[in-house]
Amino acid sequence: MLKLAKTSLLAVAVMATSIVASDILVTVNGKNITKQDAEQFVAAAQPNARYSQLDKAQKDMIKQRLVEKVLFTELAKKEGVENDPEFKAAIERIKEELLVNIWMKKQLDNTLVSDSEAKEFYEKNKEKFKQPETVTASHILVKTEDEAKAIIKELKSLKGAALKEKFVMLAKEKSTGPSGPKGGELGTFSKAQMVPEFSKAVWALKDGTVTLEAVKTQFGYHVIYLEKKNAALELPYEAVKDKIIASLKQKQFAVKIAEVAKELKSKAKIVDPSAKEDSAKK
Repeated sequence: MLKLAKTSLLAVAVMATSIVASDILVTVNGKNITKQDAEQFVAAAQPNARYSQLDKAQKDMIKQRLVEKVLFTELAKKEGVENDPEFKAAIERIKEELLVNIWMKKQLDNTLVSDSEAKEFYEKNKEKFKQPETVTASHILVKTEDEAKAIIKELKSLKGAALKEKFVMLAKEKSTGPSGPKGGELGTFSKAQMVPEFSKAVWALKDGTVTLEAVKTQFGYHVIYLEKKNAALELPYEAVKDKIIASLKQKQFAVKIAEVAKELKSKAKIVDPSAKEDSAKK
C-alpha cells in the first residue's frame, strides 16, 4: 500500500509539473516566460485584448518583446541601475501609489450591500431597468437612389415568405454592406443603435414589410425589411442584481472615502502657499 501511495504522489507531481511546463512560452537565461506573462503584457497595452486570441505573427511579436524585456532587465541590473538615485526615487513613488491603491481596494471590498438593500433600490427604480423596444430587421445598402428604387420595384408587390425570400436573394446579390452575404441581416437592435434616419424608417414599418422609399443615410441608400418589433421588457431583479449591488457599493465607497478624507484633512497640518498669495491679493 505504501508503495502505491508513493507512486500516486509521484504521478500527481509529474502531472502538476507538466501542467506548469505547458504554460511556458520560452525560457531566457533560465527565466521562464509564461502564457500568463503574455496575457498581462497584452492587457496592459490594450485592456480588451487577449494574447490567446491573437494570430501566430502577433503572438510571436509579443513573445519577442517579452524576451527583450528579460534581457534588458538583466542588462540594467548588470549596469547597476538599481542603485541609481533616479531609480530609487521612482520606486518610492510607485510604493506610495500601491499603498493608496491597495488601501482603496480594501475599503471597497469591505463595503457591503445586502440583498434587501439592492432589492429595495430595484423596486424604487424599476423604470431604470427596462430593456427598450427593439426591432429585428435586414437591409440592402446601395450607392445610388436609383439602385434602391429598382430594388423596391422588385419587392413592393410581394408579401409574406415570398417577400422575405426575394429580399434575402437581392441582399446577397446587390448589397454593398457587410451584412450582404448574410441576406442583409442586422439582427436585433434598439433605436439608439442606428443613425436617426434609419431608425425613423424602420420603426415606421409593420412586421413583415419593406420600405417603399429609399432611406438615405451617411452610408448610402437603404432598402429595409422589418422582421418584427419586440416590445420593451422589464428586466427581472435577478438579471440586474449584480449590477445594482456593484453600483450601490461604488456610491457607498465614494461617500466613505469623502468622509475619511474630510476627517484626515481636519487633523492634518496643511500649508498651502498659493492660498496665502490669493488672500494677500484680495
